[in-house]
Amino acid sequence: MTRVAITGHRGLPPPTLTLVEHALRIEVALRLLPDGSGVPLIGVSCLADGPDSLFARAILDAGGQLIAVVPARRYRESLPADHHSAYDRLLAAATLVIELDREESDSQAHQAGSLRMLEDADELLAVWDGRPARGFGGTADVVAAARERRLPVTVLWPAGAERS
Repeated sequence: MTRVAITGHRGLPPPTLTLVEHALRIEVALRLLPDGSGVPLIGVSCLADGPDSLFARAILDAGGQLIAVVPARRYRESLPADHHSAYDRLLAAATLVIELDREESDSQAHQAGSLRMLEDADELLAVWDGRPARGFGGTADVVAAARERRLPVTVLWPAGAERS
């Protein structure tokens, strides 16, 4: 089994999300054998809006399993309201849900969730423009933590992608 974690920028504009979704689906497909049997894939995600949930959906659509990491009890309510139904569906589809013992959904909880996610991963996919994190617990921080752990990191930033 291959366990692949995801990190990525939130708040990407819709055209970039389309590019990212396509790139993520290609990455998932590349991990399957040509006959379709493939190595069982397990996606590890915090299910945030954007790349996290797009990746989780691609894993499930490919017949893989999902491990969801919930950084805090108030995590769902900190996500955009229009993402709640997608979050709920993905959480319900997860084979395993890991809930951290934190109340507030803040940057410390998000980084703790990301670090916990890396514990269950063989590699990390990062939807990242290569720039420093805008705040503690951002994509660059997760990439740095994965590299410190010597976890393979694949950076995805499709041609034409923009970050607002």
